Amino acid sequence: MAVDYFKHEKIWFEKYKYDDAERRYYEQMNGPVGSSSRQQENGASTILRDIARARENIQKSLAGSASTTSSGPAGDQNELLSRISHLEVENQNLRSVVADLQTAIFKLESRLNALEKSSTSHQPSPVPPTQKVEPFSVPSKKVELPSASLAKKVEPAAAEEDDDDDIDLFGSDDDEEDQEAAKVREERLRQYAEKKAKKPGLIAKSSILLDVKPWDDETDMAKVEECVRSIHMDGLVWGASKLVPVGYGIKKLQIQCVVEDDKVGTDILEEEITKFEDYVQSVDIAAFNKI
Repeated sequence: MAVDYFKHEKIWFEKYKYDDAERRYYEQMNGPVGSSSRQQENGASTILRDIARARENIQKSLAGSASTTSSGPAGDQNELLSRISHLEVENQNLRSVVADLQTAIFKLESRLNALEKSSTSHQPSPVPPTQKVEPFSVPSKKVELPSASLAKKVEPAAAEEDDDDDIDLFGSDDDEEDQEAAKVREERLRQYAEKKAKKPGLIAKSSILLDVKPWDDETDMAKVEECVRSIHMDGLVWGASKLVPVGYGIKKLQIQCVVEDDKVGTDILEEEITKFEDYVQSVDIAAFNKI
């Protein structure tokens, strides 16, 4: 590369000759020079000689590099030939791989065609009709009160007594006693049914812990608690409360309450408490437990 560059580069290698000729011309025109000028001339001549020697060395080195590069293209050609042969081998291998892939694809296509033909030859089996699945129903059992069962038992007993009346002529006292016992039993059964009907069922209740947050540290927390406890609802009972520090001097009110699930919900509680906008910023549910 360097040789090619210097070949195309325009360099004036013989400039020193023209410089010497110009110097001699001006010496002849100006006459003889003094000793100082001679010394300067000798120094300049030595410099020019050194420059000339350097130029000669450069020329020699360039000539040597040109001779060495003459053998370079042969090596490059050998390297190119080896690479080309290597690429040809790789190309052959790739061609063999591609051929194998093509044969495999052809086999797969033939198998798919055979499967499609076999599938079309067989008629598709009809889809079974969907059966309507009815929800599982638990057989309901009729709950009979003791009064009803006793009444059923009393009825055949009364029928038997009626039959006995036709036969037994001296059983009037026993019949009266049986009627009185039946009345007593019916009365007791009626009282038991009324007592059971009046007994209240199981009421679902929940224990809720609320976090009531004020606007800032200047909010009167006693007034906040008073406002919260002023909320009265059917199924709502307020419990203990305490102030919990939040940060920067602000405290929140933690208050507990017990509610009946069917009557009071958490959404209603939050709406009622947040109505006190002057004191309450937000309401959160800290804990919720079923009782």
